[in-house]
Amino acid sequence: MSSRILVVDDTPANIQALSATLKEQGYQISVATNGRQALEVVERLRPDLILLDVMMPEMDGFETCQRLKAAAATTDIPVIFLTARTETADIVRGFELGAVDYVPKPFNAHELLARVSTHLTMDRLHRENERLLLSILPASIATRLKSGDAGIADHFPEASVLFADLVNFTSLSGGMSPKPLVALLDDLFTQFDALARRHQVEKIKTIGDCYMAVCGVPEKRADHAAALADMALEMVDCVKQFDVTRGTALQIRIGLSTGPVVAGVIGRSKFIYDLWGDTVNTASRMESTGLPDRVQVTEQLQQALAAQFDLEPRGEIEVKGKGRLQTWLLLGRKSSPPVHALAGDAHAIHP
Repeated sequence: MSSRILVVDDTPANIQALSATLKEQGYQISVATNGRQALEVVERLRPDLILLDVMMPEMDGFETCQRLKAAAATTDIPVIFLTARTETADIVRGFELGAVDYVPKPFNAHELLARVSTHLTMDRLHRENERLLLSILPASIATRLKSGDAGIADHFPEASVLFADLVNFTSLSGGMSPKPLVALLDDLFTQFDALARRHQVEKIKTIGDCYMAVCGVPEKRADHAAALADMALEMVDCVKQFDVTRGTALQIRIGLSTGPVVAGVIGRSKFIYDLWGDTVNTASRMESTGLPDRVQVTEQLQQALAAQFDLEPRGEIEVKGKGRLQTWLLLGRKSSPPVHALAGDAHAIHP
């Protein structure tokens, strides 16, 4: 789809000339004749770039640019001033307000088109870089990195960690060629990612057929244990449904733990946001010692979930580096008793 450019100018001849020049290159054009009207158009259409005159009635170009850059929804739209005001002070002010370029009138069509193309390309690359960065890092961590915050390392006194692993996947995948194997994992983990977004859980990484996530990091939340438990149960259901639709025979083990963690960014060229601490190690052990298609949790997590979820004791198991631990299997959310049952109980108490 071609880029949309908003032309903001109060002179009909300028609008006509600019529109004709830009349309010849396949751009979609919107028009506003003053700054106030431009803000209304931007709110409605979100153009990819704005060509902005300075001297206009009601609201001039400088104030318009200032308002655009002050609003979070429009601050990233590239603005090119196209104006007859060419004093150094005006040019400096335009850049200080956030414009990406300043073109004098009368303009050369070839030069203007080159500048427009350059800034649209730069903006497109910037957005792609942002998308890639946010696919690697949580949004708040990416913002801190871009602002120059080096050596990000935070302690979280309360968080819940999930490890999930496909049972016997190495032997199951032994007969698969590379493309179907990667496509299968990509399809399944994409569904896990969707669950993570819905439950506001932060995916940390995948290692082979292992999936790691955390809740309560980097944004603290009081219900981190319950949110991660809900996601874990849905992951088990997701794999079962995946088997039905894809004709596979997959099973998944999931382990959960809760407690303090340290989180931070490591690396320079290929960085990663990762977690450390005993809570992380214990969650990994809960997965590796778990049962197929079950969610195993620590006693501490059982206590945190007992009011909202049904759990059954599995008993003590030997956990590497931890000795014997009491563990529990997560069954599901508690169901509310039916109204008639409550009424019956009431009659039993008060005959």
